Amino acid sequence: MTNENWAKLREDLLVHVGRNNYVTWIEPLKLTRLTEGRAEFEVPTSFFGNWVQRNFSDQIRHRLNEAGHDVSRVEFSVARMSAPATAPAQTPVAAAAQPAAPAATPRPSPLRSRAPDEELSGAPLDPRFTFDSFVVGKPNALAHAAARRVAEGGPVTFNPLFLYGGVGLGKTHLMHAIAHELQLRQPHLRVLYLSAEQFMYRFVQALRERQIMDFKEMFRSVDVLMVDDVQFIAGKDSTQEEFFHTFNALVDQNKQIIISADRAPGEIKDLEERIKSRLQCGLVVDLHPTDYELRLGVLQQKAEVYRHQLGDLEIADGVLEFLAHRITTNVRVLEGALTRLFAFANLVGRPVTLEVTQECLSDILRASDRKVTIEEIQRKVAEHYNVRLSDMIGPKRVRTIARPRQVAMYLAKQLTPRSLPEIGRRFGGRDHTTIMHGVRKIEELFATDSQLADDLQMLKRLLQG
Repeated sequence: MTNENWAKLREDLLVHVGRNNYVTWIEPLKLTRLTEGRAEFEVPTSFFGNWVQRNFSDQIRHRLNEAGHDVSRVEFSVARMSAPATAPAQTPVAAAAQPAAPAATPRPSPLRSRAPDEELSGAPLDPRFTFDSFVVGKPNALAHAAARRVAEGGPVTFNPLFLYGGVGLGKTHLMHAIAHELQLRQPHLRVLYLSAEQFMYRFVQALRERQIMDFKEMFRSVDVLMVDDVQFIAGKDSTQEEFFHTFNALVDQNKQIIISADRAPGEIKDLEERIKSRLQCGLVVDLHPTDYELRLGVLQQKAEVYRHQLGDLEIADGVLEFLAHRITTNVRVLEGALTRLFAFANLVGRPVTLEVTQECLSDILRASDRKVTIEEIQRKVAEHYNVRLSDMIGPKRVRTIARPRQVAMYLAKQLTPRSLPEIGRRFGGRDHTTIMHGVRKIEELFATDSQLADDLQMLKRLLQG
C-alpha cells in the first residue's frame, strides 16, 4: 500500500473524526509499513503516538480492513533524525562494483513536523461560533471588542485576556470566534484551544506515561493558548503548578493567552494566589447577564436562520418579544427554547403563535417564573461578604456588616415583589424608612464604586441563574 492509497483513506477518516481532529492527529501520520497484518506509522513525538493509539487506532484499523488490507495491529514509532554515515570511504572501483545505497531520507523533527497551517486543537471548534453570529449588546460589548482586538493578531496588547461570566452568556462563543478568526487571518499560527479539564487530563497522562517533556514541548511551542473554564484546575495542585509554568513560559515569549472562567480570578476558590495574580495582570472582562434588547437580538438572528432552513415558517407578531421578556436566565436556554418551538411548529404544521409558544414551552416558562426569596438573597449576600447571617439581620451597625445588609435590602427590593414594610420585617423588624435609606445608599454608590457594581452583578447572576 502506497502513501497515495493512505491519503485516500485519510479522506474517509476526515468525515468520521471531524476537521480539527483530522488536521491535528491524522494528517501528520506517515504510513511506513503495511505487512503481516501490521500497519506502522511514523509520528512526530511519543506523546502524539500514544494519543492517536488510544483515540484513533481502532478507526484506522477498521478503514484499512475495509480497503482490503488484513490488519490486526496498528503501531506508531517516533520519527528520528538520520545519523551521519560513519563507514570508511570506498575506493572508486569498489564503489562502482556495488549498487549505490539509497540516499537517507531526513526525518522530520518533532517540533517542525506539523503542516504550517495546522491548528492544534484539544477540543473541536464549533463552526457556528464566529464573530458574525455573535449578537453584541450593552452587557457584552466590551468582551466582544477585546476578543476582536486579540483575534486581529499583531503585537500583544494585553496578556492574558480573561473572559468571565455565568453560564450561557457567550464566553465559549467568543473563544471559538477568536480561534476561527486567527485561523483565517494567520493560518501559520499554532493555536491550541482546549478546556481546563483537557489540560489536566493531558498532564496526568503525561505523568503516568513518563512523557512530561513531550507535554511541555507541545504546550510551550504554541503561538496562542486558549483555555476554557479555568476554574476546574482550582484545588489540583500539580496541574496548577504546570499551568503556572506554562503560562510564564508563553508570556516570556510574548505569546498570546486567552482564558475563560465562570467568575473573576480573585473569586475562584482554591486557585493559587500566584496564578490569580498572573491572570489579573492582563485584561479581565465580565460578560454581564443579558438584557431585554440583547435577548431579542439573539432571538431575531436565530429566527432568521430557521426561516432559511425551514422555508415559509410563520411567526406571529409578539412571539419573539414575549420570549425575550419571559426567559431571562441565559442565551443558551433562550436558543434551546426557540429550537424546540420551531421544530414543534414545523412537525405539526402549525404557525408559531403565542398560543403554540405557551403550549410548547410551558415547562421552560414555568422554570423561568421561579421567584427569588428574601431569605435566599440574605444567605447569598452573607456568604459573599463572609458575614454571619444572624449579624446581617441583627442590630450591629459596624460598616463590615451594615454595607452587606444594605446590599441585601437593595437586592430584595430589586428582585422580589415584596413591599418595603415586608422587607423590613425580614431584616429583624426594621422600619420601612430604614429599608428605603439602605436602597438609596446602594443606588448612589452604584455609579461611583466599581467594586460594588461588580458585586451586585455577580450576586444577581447567582440569584437569577
